[in-house]
Amino acid sequence: MRLSEREPQLAELMDDPACDPERLRRTLRRFGIVNRAVSGWGAVYRSRLRPVLHDLDRPARVLDIGCGGGDVLHRLVRLARRDGFEIEALGIDPDPRAVEVSRRRLPVPGLSFRRAGSRALVEQGSRFDIVISNHLLHHLDDRAFGELMDDSEALAARLCVHSDIARGSAAYYAFAAAITPFAPGTFLRVDGLRSIRRSYTPSELAARLPSEWQVERLGPFRLLAIHRAAAGRRLSPRPIRPGACGSSP
Repeated sequence: MRLSEREPQLAELMDDPACDPERLRRTLRRFGIVNRAVSGWGAVYRSRLRPVLHDLDRPARVLDIGCGGGDVLHRLVRLARRDGFEIEALGIDPDPRAVEVSRRRLPVPGLSFRRAGSRALVEQGSRFDIVISNHLLHHLDDRAFGELMDDSEALAARLCVHSDIARGSAAYYAFAAAITPFAPGTFLRVDGLRSIRRSYTPSELAARLPSEWQVERLGPFRLLAIHRAAAGRRLSPRPIRPGACGSSP
C-alpha cells in the first residue's frame, strides 16, 4: 500500500447517511475497544489534561467535538473523577446516529451529549476549559478544518487537543492485522484503513495548522494538534446549556 501521499478523496463507509444502521451502531460501540488500544488518551490525560484540571479551583468544563460513540469522553471523565477532580463534560456530534449511541452508554453524572457542531456553540457564547477531539481532523476539507481551528480557539479557555492518526506504513499494517478479530459486522477494518490513508504526517499537519498551534507526537502512530490559550485567560463558571442543534463543525 502506497502511503507517501494523503488520499482525502477516500470516503468512509460509516459517513454515508444510507449505510447499514446496525453495522454503524456496532462500529460506534466497538470504538471503545479500538480507542482504548490505539488512541493513547490515558497518556494524553496524564501529561496534558490533568495539569490543567489540577490548576482549577472549580469544576472543569470539557468539550469533545465530533464525539462519535462517546467512549473517549466517557473514559476521560472517569479518569478525572478517579483523581478527585470535579468535571462537567459535553460531547457533540452533528450525526444523530452517533449521539443516539453515545446517550445509550452507562450514565455518568455531569456527562451529556448533544447533536450539535462547534460553530453553534461559538454562536451561543459557550466556553470550556478544555476542548478535545479524536479522529476528526482527517475527515475535514479545507473550509471545515479552518472553521474547526477558529472554533476551538474561541471555545477553549485553556487547552485544546485534537488527536489523530500519524499516517505511515507501520500504522497501516499493524492496524490491518490487529483489527481483524473485532471487525466482523462493522465498518472498523475498511474505515480504519481508509482513515490512515486520509491522515497526516507530522510535517503535513504542521503546515496546515495556524501558527499558534503545535504538533506533538504521541508514540509512533499518533499526532496531537495542541493550542494553549494565552496566559491569564480565564473562564467564568457557566452551566452547560441543554438542548440540541444540528449544525456541523
